[in-house]
Amino acid sequence: MADIAAELVSVERVLWSGRATIVTAQTIEGEIGVLPGHEPMLAQLVENGVVTLTTTDGQKKVAACQGGFFSVTPDKVTVLADYATWADEVDSSAAESALATGDAVEKARAEAELKAVRRREG
Repeated sequence: MADIAAELVSVERVLWSGRATIVTAQTIEGEIGVLPGHEPMLAQLVENGVVTLTTTDGQKKVAACQGGFFSVTPDKVTVLADYATWADEVDSSAAESALATGDAVEKARAEAELKAVRRREG
């Protein structure tokens, strides 16, 4: 199966780097899926979105992402997020609480985290 180099990076850390068969991201233009051979592009990530990577061994990795960019070149997909965390690292109770009582930034982050948890489970 064809694959492409992919990287998911936040301001705080590199979450993942490797080979993927598909990468999807929620951008301000809508959800975009990239397969190997996709045309080069640059898109802005939404403030409360989800990025999904499917690795070459078939593992589906789901991350909550907040802001940043989604870049596609002929040999690599790069997700550069202002904030990102894996769905399995999310404390759903804390995210629900932040969604109800947090400021605008905390609410957007919590919304992204809960979306990622739902996508991982579904």
